[in-house]
Amino acid sequence: MTEPPPPGGTIVEAGELIARWADAWRPDQVTERLAGIGTPWCIAAGWALDLFRGEQSRPHGDLEIAVPAAGFPEVRDHLPGYAFDAVGSGRIWADAGAEALAATHQTWLRDPASGRFLMDVFREPHDGGTWICRRDASLRLPYDVVIERTADGIPYLVPELVLLFKAKDTRPKDHADFHGILPLLNRARRDVLGEGLARMHPGHPWLAALER
Repeated sequence: MTEPPPPGGTIVEAGELIARWADAWRPDQVTERLAGIGTPWCIAAGWALDLFRGEQSRPHGDLEIAVPAAGFPEVRDHLPGYAFDAVGSGRIWADAGAEALAATHQTWLRDPASGRFLMDVFREPHDGGTWICRRDASLRLPYDVVIERTADGIPYLVPELVLLFKAKDTRPKDHADFHGILPLLNRARRDVLGEGLARMHPGHPWLAALER
C-alpha cells in the first residue's frame, strides 16, 4: 500500500481465492496477450524463477507480472473486456478507480463472465526507464538490467531480485525456491542479492548460504 486504504473493498476467503485463481494464465499466454505493448514488463515471483531455470519446479497458484506504474494504463487498454481489481490490506476493490489504484500496488485481472482471476499486475515505482525497488528506493537499475528473456522471448525479472522480494516474509516455498536457485547463481548475482539482503534484512538466514 502506498497510501492509506480507501473506504470499501471486500474480503474474500482464502478457499474462495484458490478456486478463483484456478484458471490463471501461464507465462506464454501472458506474453502472447501483451505482444506489441511498448512499456517494459516481466513475469515476476515464482514463475520468474522457473523461467530462469528453464523448467517448472512446482505448482503455481497464480501468475504475477511487474510493470512501471506509468505503463499500467497501456496494459489495461491492451486487454479490453477484462476487469482490473485493486488489492491490498486483505481487501479487493472491484473495477478499481483512481483512489484505490493510488493506495495499492497490486491489480488482479478478472474475467467478468466467470469471476476468475487470470493475472496479478504489480504497478512498480520507476523513474523513466529506471526500475526502483518499492522496498528500498536506493536500489535503482535500468530495465534492461532487471529484465531477462527466455530463448522464446518471455521476459522475466532476474532471479536475484525475485529472491530479494521473497526474503521479507519467507514461507516454506520461498526457502525451497532459494535453495533450488542458489546453485544456478553466479558470483555477480549472489553479490546483488547479498547486498540487498544485508541492507533490507540484516541477519537473514540466506546470507550465510550466499557466502559459501
